[in-house]
Amino acid sequence: MNEESWGFAAPPFKPDEALQRARRDLRELGLTERAGRFERAGVAIARLAVEGEVLKAAVVRRPSRNSPEWTEKTLRDAAALRDFVADLKKKLAGWSDRDE
Repeated sequence: MNEESWGFAAPPFKPDEALQRARRDLRELGLTERAGRFERAGVAIARLAVEGEVLKAAVVRRPSRNSPEWTEKTLRDAAALRDFVADLKKKLAGWSDRDE
């Protein structure tokens, strides 16, 4: 449905506030933030950065201490942020310590 059928628009996306929310969510998943990257046991898992009116997010394809391959996404609304965190949660559950 479009926003006209409900009679109101979604609240505007505020990337700075979304970044703070994402930081909390990723810490709840057991990740540690270090220099804009989120790590588990010293291995980079995700990264987030505000770029203009969007939030740039990336997650590794597979945990690696050497040079991880990143899959990047542009998050433009709260729903995209929720989907990113939910997808990362599934990946973390699938990755074991031996994958790192």
